[in-house]
Amino acid sequence: MRRRGTPEADLQRAVVAALRVALPRAAIVHHCANEVTEPGPRGAKRQAILVGMGVHPGFADLMVLAEGRVLFLELKSPKGRLRPAQEAFRDAVTAQGFGWALVRSLDDTLGALADHGFTTRVAAPLRRAVP
Repeated sequence: MRRRGTPEADLQRAVVAALRVALPRAAIVHHCANEVTEPGPRGAKRQAILVGMGVHPGFADLMVLAEGRVLFLELKSPKGRLRPAQEAFRDAVTAQGFGWALVRSLDDTLGALADHGFTTRVAAPLRRAVP
């Protein structure tokens, strides 16, 4: 059996591994499984249960807590786009003063840490201006 392409999941595993190396040992990197991928009524029922338990639509893929800072990371493949709920989440957390970043690569991840003032055990890549 051939595995389906999972570019965002593969990126997330790589980012988590890199964060565990780059961040101070006391840092917390957390993923909240906030979606049920099971189709049909059973999946809808499970999703409703999760929402009732506090799952928030559009919640970022990863939350990083270190040295009094909070950064939400939304991981996307090179062509991936934010859903409206993800845009609303981004706007809500940044309005409250928290960090949020769209990440498409490991370099983006290290750059986001640097942009938001996180101390790392590795050098951040040089950031280029977005055209």
